[in-house]
Amino acid sequence: MRINRILLAGSLVSVALVLQVTVLGRLQLPGAVPDLVLLTVVALALVYGHVSGALIGFAAGLLTDLAPPADHAAGRYALVLCLIGYLVGLVRPDNGRFRSAWGPMLTVVAAAIGSTLLYAGVGALVGDTAARHVGLVGLLFTATLYDLLLAPFTVPFIMALARKAENDPMAVEANGGPPQGKDVASGWLAGGTGLRIGSQRGGLRMMTARGRANRAGRIKGVKGVKGVKSVRKL
Repeated sequence: MRINRILLAGSLVSVALVLQVTVLGRLQLPGAVPDLVLLTVVALALVYGHVSGALIGFAAGLLTDLAPPADHAAGRYALVLCLIGYLVGLVRPDNGRFRSAWGPMLTVVAAAIGSTLLYAGVGALVGDTAARHVGLVGLLFTATLYDLLLAPFTVPFIMALARKAENDPMAVEANGGPPQGKDVASGWLAGGTGLRIGSQRGGLRMMTARGRANRAGRIKGVKGVKGVKSVRKL
């Protein structure tokens, strides 16, 4: 991994972990706790790909395992987030773009469900039956709901930061350059699932270019008519 990726990922994961432990973990919400660390791993994996996603997921999971008040074996959540980061990076489009916001939203849902099932499965292998007492169905529902509600406020922002730090040309296009497709990060930041800022700018530029071409054609036509009249007079 590049140095800028390591620094940015480490900073974002650290901030997410502190917020999750000190704020989200103390809200006493029913069922699961909103997993800000998971959303950070998902957002970075959507930008960096499966290899970096797996490495970031492992490091983020290991920090979560060691952070108080951890009540499970170290390495358990590291394995879960490593797999999630790898799988999320595999579904990243080749050009780094989603056609609509449904792509990352479904990715967040799948990551929330998959992480909960993997965590419960690994716990069952090591003899941890806490998920059975709480209720696996309730954990799945609340984890998916909380992460999905939190995703629009975190995932596009993290993706935009990652692309900017990466000097990704898509980040420049999202800020006003010639659009080549739809960018989910700029679309979510612009208003949920609209994803129309780039297309509107491109449409205005196309209209301006067509207007100039039409005016040039009319001028040439007028000059041609005047030339024909002058020839006839001669």
